[in-house]
Amino acid sequence: MRIGIIDGHPDRDPSRFCHALADAYADGAGEAGHQVRLLRLADLEFPMLLDRVSWEAPHVSHDLAEVQTLVAWSEHLMIVHPLWLGAAPARLKALLEQVFRPGFAFGAGQAMSARLTGRSARIIVTMGMPAPVYRLWFGAHGLKALKRGILAFVGFRPIRDTMIGGVESLNAARRQAWLSTVRTLGFRGR
Repeated sequence: MRIGIIDGHPDRDPSRFCHALADAYADGAGEAGHQVRLLRLADLEFPMLLDRVSWEAPHVSHDLAEVQTLVAWSEHLMIVHPLWLGAAPARLKALLEQVFRPGFAFGAGQAMSARLTGRSARIIVTMGMPAPVYRLWFGAHGLKALKRGILAFVGFRPIRDTMIGGVESLNAARRQAWLSTVRTLGFRGR
C-alpha cells in the first residue's frame, strides 16, 4: 500500500510528540513493506488564501505541488496534529485549504464530484485535555470538520481517528505505549 503522512505540527522543535508519532507510523508502515512518504508542515512554505480569486487560481508553490503529489499518490493518508483551541492549528488548516482545491480534490462549478475516492485516512490528534472530554463534552468539532468537511467531502473513506489526551502529562512509559500503538497502526496500514 502507498501511505502518505502529513505531520501537521507547525513547530520544528524535534521534541514535539506529533513528530515522534509521525515517525512511529512511518516506521511501522515501512516494516510491513508499505511504500511511505512523509511531509512535515513545519518544513513547508506556502501563502495563505485570502480571497476567492486566489482560491480559484492555480497555486504556484512548489511545496503545495509536493503535498498534492503526495495526496494523489497515497492510497492511505495519515494526518497527525495537535489540538489548538479545539481544532487543527491554523497553519495546517491553511495548507489543507490550498491543497484540497477545486480541480484537484473535487470538481469545480456545478460538478462538485469528489476526485479522491478510493483512499482511506487516519487522523491522529494530540491534546492537553483528556480525549473523552474532547469527544463527549466538546463534541470533537474540529476533528469532525477535518473528517467530514474536508476528507469525506473529497472522497476519502473510511476515515478513522485516534485521540491522544493529556500529552503534557504522559510519562515515558505512556509515551512509549502510544508510539507502539501508532507503529502498529502504520504496520497495518490503518
